[in-house]
Order: sequence, then C-alpha cells, then structure tokens
Amino acid sequence: MSVEAMVQNMIEELNSALVDAVKHDKGNSAAGTRVRKAMQDCKATAQAIRVQVQNDKNN
Repeated sequence: MSVEAMVQNMIEELNSALVDAVKHDKGNSAAGTRVRKAMQDCKATAQAIRVQVQNDKNN
C-alpha cells in the first residue's frame, strides 16, 4: 500500500471517529470507548506509515 493511501485511510478513520467524539462530549460513554479504539487504530496506522517511509528512505 502506498504512503498516500495509508494517510488517506488514517484521515477517513479520524473523520469517522469525529461523530463518536461529538457523542462522547454529550455524555455517551460508549462513544468514548469507540473513540479510544479509533485512536488506537490511528496510532497503529501512523506507526506503519513511519516504518514504510523509513524503509523507502533506506532503499
């Protein structure tokens, strides 16, 4: 997968999490759980992007 596609995927994940973030701010604790999961997924995606960019740089 290209770095561009990985970043685009991360943006889409964050946009999806925005809906649950609004619900969480209104007091919905289940939405907070979904936001935390989305953030963990974004963290993993960001790490994968960093690894890919580093590998591309070294090759």
